[in-house]
Amino acid sequence: MTFDPIRLGVVGLGRAFVLMLPTLRNDARVKLIAAAAPRAESREAFEAEFGGRGYASVEALANDPEVEAVYIATPHQMHAEHVAAVAAAGKHILVDKPLSVTMADADNMVDVARAAGVHLIVGPSHSFDPPVLKARQIIESGQFGAVRMVQALNYTDFLYRPRRPEELRTEEGGGVLFSQGIHQIDIVRLLCGGRAKSVTAMTGAWDPERPTEGAYSALMDFDGGAFATLTYSGYAHFDSDDWMDNVAELGGAKGPESYGAARRALQNLDPVAEAKLKATRTYGAGTVPPSALSNEHFGPIIVLCDRADLRLRPGGIDIFGDTERHRVEVPLNAAPRKSVIDALVAAVRQKIAPPQTAEWGRASLEVCHAILDSAQTGETIKLTRQCGIEYREETQ
Repeated sequence: MTFDPIRLGVVGLGRAFVLMLPTLRNDARVKLIAAAAPRAESREAFEAEFGGRGYASVEALANDPEVEAVYIATPHQMHAEHVAAVAAAGKHILVDKPLSVTMADADNMVDVARAAGVHLIVGPSHSFDPPVLKARQIIESGQFGAVRMVQALNYTDFLYRPRRPEELRTEEGGGVLFSQGIHQIDIVRLLCGGRAKSVTAMTGAWDPERPTEGAYSALMDFDGGAFATLTYSGYAHFDSDDWMDNVAELGGAKGPESYGAARRALQNLDPVAEAKLKATRTYGAGTVPPSALSNEHFGPIIVLCDRADLRLRPGGIDIFGDTERHRVEVPLNAAPRKSVIDALVAAVRQKIAPPQTAEWGRASLEVCHAILDSAQTGETIKLTRQCGIEYREETQ
């Protein structure tokens, strides 16, 4: 059976695009045919590898009649403008997390996608990781009863990876909440059914040289009675990959020699030099992440159900039942983020939206803001823009 690949354009050829490349190169259901990026060098590298067309503006790419869907992989604060341009051209959209930085932009993005009649998928995020999706499948089967509690932990070096200056300003989407917390929130919401009710949280901003949130802990409750604790630190000391079979977040092997590498790389660098170092991680610059050996992950996650606890691992799920334990293996696909392409294909070809719609992205973003608000005020923040897990079929 032949399959007509989705003719995909991409906006932004930075780090996010680099991380999607192993999937885009190994999934025949998508074909990269166009890219928009400000740097001519990046556009030329794209054209040399994929034979597509390079554009200097998002609008020019959006108006390419051969492009039927667009992956928006630009910095957070640009998402709203770029989504509006692509939706206006009638193209389906995959936009990297988070949906946006502000709730006003998120509301507008939901509206423009609806008005244009296009699918808007928010991802990739770690809620697309195969072990997470398998855990959700097990939960939905009902074999272990209802979800009662989820614990999600992650300790990384995120704050000390090379950053542009705006990435250290919270109001521009900097810090751990918008880039990292959104992953953890997405995962926990998916496992608990999506509809969170309230958030109580505290945050930490403990390094004056990197004046944004580097850590948080939050308590969330959900419709149906489940609750979850979420903890994250990006301060580059303890590394929770030690708890994940020494597998790094992107699925590569993690050896002890990597400890401290992030902080060492920043020693004696001023902001300009640090931004240049970050540029070496973009497409065409030569630096690529190591090949994945296992599925991606986002730190230890334990789901407590009535009759079993589920522990998510890069290679699958450990199930601790009433009297026995066993393991469900989840092998790595040649296209590591195949589940993201599954969602895109279902939306574009079958007109079935995944859970991670624009409304879903807005709901997760609301939790990010609630964590910040709760930490500032000391109060529990009620949530008003939540949505459940719904695989929606378009009826238009």
